[in-house]
Amino acid sequence: MILADLHVHTTFSDGNDTAEAMVQEAVRLGMDCIGFSDHSYTAFDLVWCMQKDMRERYRAEIRRLREKYRGQIRILLGLEYDYFSEEDPEEYDYTIGSVHYIRMGEEYLPVDGSREKQLDAIRRYFGGDPIGFAEKYFETAADVVRKTRCDIIGHFDLVVKFNEKDPYIDTEDPRYIAAYRNALDALLPSGKPFELNVGAVARGYRTDPYPSLNIRKEIAERGGKLLLSSDSHAVNTLMYRFPEFRAFENADTEEVISGFRNTKD
Repeated sequence: MILADLHVHTTFSDGNDTAEAMVQEAVRLGMDCIGFSDHSYTAFDLVWCMQKDMRERYRAEIRRLREKYRGQIRILLGLEYDYFSEEDPEEYDYTIGSVHYIRMGEEYLPVDGSREKQLDAIRRYFGGDPIGFAEKYFETAADVVRKTRCDIIGHFDLVVKFNEKDPYIDTEDPRYIAAYRNALDALLPSGKPFELNVGAVARGYRTDPYPSLNIRKEIAERGGKLLLSSDSHAVNTLMYRFPEFRAFENADTEEVISGFRNTKD
């Protein structure tokens, strides 16, 4: 087993620390591999993403760090590819396909912006029906591998980010279960691993990673793979609580990496 974290953000998008600071912390932690995955450009929302003019600088910096720290740690150039972005995956070693928005008409509604934004979208577009919002999310998530051509499926049930402490989406509702199962039906045949993402745990929104326990059990039972990732936005959350959640991981990290582009060195 190698110590790797493949979902890491930096100041090139919405991270708090520079790429080099993240590498230095990864070396200090004794990690074998760090994969950078800053957010792809989304023209309709510029708050969280890499700006257009930063993309080449990002790629150049990660490649520079790869050479500078060669022999100390393996560094991969990735991208968190939003469903509504348009990027060339070949520019990166790998991509994480994620759904951060649902589209209703010409409006892009953030899934993980805040609890208040979710509830506002549910009221305005779904007649106050939270399951309707979740159904639209999973309908979009079902198509993420086809649309993004990703190597890893990002935070599969992000829709429940704000739901744990004061629930408003009933995750036992038959409609909710049918929605995520329909998405799994579409995604599992791709063979792409699903993240076991601890990002919301690190930020205090949840005590359980994405996907939720019942969903990750079903993924595993149906032959799907789960790969631990931190979704780290700062040096202090790299490999956050990995030892605690390692028992739920069933993907071979080295095998996953071996399928990426440009990673044979």
